[in-house]
Amino acid sequence: MLFELGFILQRLFGPFRLLSSHLFLIIAGTSVSFLLTLILLPRFFDRLPQDRGREFAAEGQVAKGKPTGAGIVFITIFTVVSFFAVPLGWQQVAILILTYLAMVSGFADDRSDKSWSEYKKGLMDLIIAVLASFVLLSTGTRMWLPFTDAIFHLSPWLFVPVSTVIIWFSINSTNCTDGVDGLSSTLVLLALISLGVFHYFIIGHADISAYLLLPHYEDSPRWAIMAFVMVGSLAGYLWYNAHPSEVLMGDAGSRALGFFIGVMVMNTGNPFAILIVGTVILVNGGAGLMKVALLRFFKIRIFHTIRFPLHDHFRLTRKWSNAQVLVRFALVQILITIVLFGVFMKVR
Repeated sequence: MLFELGFILQRLFGPFRLLSSHLFLIIAGTSVSFLLTLILLPRFFDRLPQDRGREFAAEGQVAKGKPTGAGIVFITIFTVVSFFAVPLGWQQVAILILTYLAMVSGFADDRSDKSWSEYKKGLMDLIIAVLASFVLLSTGTRMWLPFTDAIFHLSPWLFVPVSTVIIWFSINSTNCTDGVDGLSSTLVLLALISLGVFHYFIIGHADISAYLLLPHYEDSPRWAIMAFVMVGSLAGYLWYNAHPSEVLMGDAGSRALGFFIGVMVMNTGNPFAILIVGTVILVNGGAGLMKVALLRFFKIRIFHTIRFPLHDHFRLTRKWSNAQVLVRFALVQILITIVLFGVFMKVR
């Protein structure tokens, strides 16, 4: 909306052309979503459901009784600000709607008296992931892989399953990582910043993408603005979720955030990007999903000496404090992102 308005208003007053600048919209969208979340979120603490605690998680009863489901507030703010800040095409609108649906399904679980079953939540995530994959399919199937300069078109019959798996796994890995004050939101924040920078400065820039032998995606600046609007709203939530937390995002936040990360990864044209920007999230939460699935369905036992989510393992066996888990996991993710991006770009 603001993007198109800038072209109209600049005829009346020149500086209004800033509204047609993607970089200005990134700065404005991030700032506005952060401030709105910072101001509005505390007003809803008394209206949010209370956390039920986690039966098998380390210190799972510490959070019991705290307001949860804060995702309904900051995801709503993200959605509203995006409609103003992002030059929306129908694909961006569809993803905004699906992100909101992921939040709504999570919030329904947060406010229910009894937690939803794993299969019910998994099925809801699968439906949303499939729908998103078909939306992304319409934007094109130009893909590229690490360590090669080849650019190819992936068959729709392969694209949809790959995209669905990436998005579904991202949703559930992010959800499993939400167990330490500030941990999930910090790791997601790092992932979204990395993806936003990559979309705007690399594959969204014709000259830089050509120099790096990467495909140029014209819609990437739009996705970058959306990523940074989410960064702003998530940072506003993190202000209150920092240890000791005053509020929890619940499934309403973690499922929507995991969904959005998966979508942003697929929009880079390289599904393996999730291994760079979300390494710690995947290892911390995703490895536990793999462990349970292999044991439950195939009777294959792996990682039997390690407790998942991995943050519980370090809190129980290594006696790490919540602050140590947060800082060390975040540092590892930062280093992995820098090293893998650097090595990958140099080799390519």
